[in-house]
Amino acid sequence: MNQILNLVYEQDKNSTPIPWISYFEGRDHVSGSSFIMTPNEDIEICGISIENQDFIAESRTRLPSLLQEIMMLST
Repeated sequence: MNQILNLVYEQDKNSTPIPWISYFEGRDHVSGSSFIMTPNEDIEICGISIENQDFIAESRTRLPSLLQEIMMLST
């Protein structure tokens, strides 16, 4: 389990910083494309459901606090 946590921790550390915010055309704005806004460059995703795009953005944003909680509980 520690190997997996260490791997996920490293991936988190090397990923685009948070927060990631999902903007979906037709729900959040009326023209343009659906995308995930990040502190760096936006991520455009084609052919994905609103639920999946929201899940990706929310999961990335919450991952650091979840990792911290897991590490705290395992010590």
